[in-house]
Amino acid sequence: MQNVRALAASSLAAVIADGRPFDGSIDMPRARANKRGATQKAVLPDQSQLNPRDLALFRELCYGSLRRYALLEVMLGSRLKKPLGKRDADIHALLLIGLYQLVFLRTPDHAALSATVNACIALQKTWAKGLVNAVLRNCLRDLEQGDRKQIPRPAQASEAALASHPQWLYQRLKADWPQHWQQIIEYNNSPPHMALRVDIARQPRADYQHTLQAAGLASQTSEVCDSALLLEHACDPTTLPGFDEGLCSVQDSGAQLAAALLHAGEGASVLDACAAPGGKTLHILQHCQPKSLCALDLDAGRLARVHENLKRCSRSGVAKLEVADASDTGSWWRGQPFDRILLDAPCSGSGVIARHPDIKLLRREADIAKLAGAQLNLLTALWITLADDGELLYCSCSVLREENERVIATFLDNEAGASALPIDAQWGIACGAGRQLLPKKASNDGFFYARLRKSPLR
Repeated sequence: MQNVRALAASSLAAVIADGRPFDGSIDMPRARANKRGATQKAVLPDQSQLNPRDLALFRELCYGSLRRYALLEVMLGSRLKKPLGKRDADIHALLLIGLYQLVFLRTPDHAALSATVNACIALQKTWAKGLVNAVLRNCLRDLEQGDRKQIPRPAQASEAALASHPQWLYQRLKADWPQHWQQIIEYNNSPPHMALRVDIARQPRADYQHTLQAAGLASQTSEVCDSALLLEHACDPTTLPGFDEGLCSVQDSGAQLAAALLHAGEGASVLDACAAPGGKTLHILQHCQPKSLCALDLDAGRLARVHENLKRCSRSGVAKLEVADASDTGSWWRGQPFDRILLDAPCSGSGVIARHPDIKLLRREADIAKLAGAQLNLLTALWITLADDGELLYCSCSVLREENERVIATFLDNEAGASALPIDAQWGIACGAGRQLLPKKASNDGFFYARLRKSPLR
């Protein structure tokens, strides 16, 4: 058996110390200098060497520690005489992982303690064994004095830390959503659900749900949209019935709203301005069957994922894919206006934190104003490519008002020919000219939508 905790510590250190996003894969071990100045690396296996059980544990340790990072940091800080330097970020991460096991995973004490201490050997830092042992035993003593069923509430922890959130984000959520912030916090601190989009043009959702049940996969229908199913237990998508033939795709129910809100008829020309990874692109082709679709993305690697998604569902020859900065229209636009534009704008990702808990560590409050500015610039640039009487659907996976309704309000104030179209829906909350679907545990991620119409200037 591989030392999964050492692997997790190495990958978590890359997030904490190096600011790298975590996507569930094993990060390359971080180099360190020995006393003679030579560079050494821990000898750790790659992802292909892990069996499914160990890989699941690796991801639980990493994702769980990221979700609870703010609280774990407070617990660790009170037990360290002095902070560990960046050079020993892997030991810092290992200590967080050890605390996460004891407090949240309820791993048997002796197993969590011994396995975490032994991870120091795999990381080639045997000097840290005593430190890790002492910190975790100290935590155990404190836990044994209280109710092990309750999450600890250190006296020195702020409200934000107790909620496992950075201070700025915690304050923003409370300010933006005074009636709903607790629901968002609960979602952010929970493992994500797995949602499927059924190609209902080929098979009714109820029929596919019966197919899943026959395969031993229990699911529930989503209240958000009529094409979504929520699996009770996540699985490898490639094992889903009909997945290779495109009968279903993995996509959150909130994201599935985009295709219908675009209102693109069969003869429409459509632009998907920030298309990767391609879930909405594919859904537009399946749901709307437009005359043409152009899919842009700035990242060639991510655009390749769009091609893979379309190819799996036999749609690769329908859409035109182009690597381009959507805001730089001079580099890609050929002068032919689009009837419909989907702008799935780059954003903070604050509506999908359950899936990407590293956002809590990597995103900064100063980023929000910059993102809002970039979103407004994209809207303004793309507006010239929209045909008169055409519609643009603005979408983000953020729950922060600065990136959503305020961006749209500013754009409508600045653009004479722009007007907001109503979104008549049972889901979500009306927010200015758009509608916000708040994230909800075991149901849906968070999305904002606004429909904009371009009137001819007289």
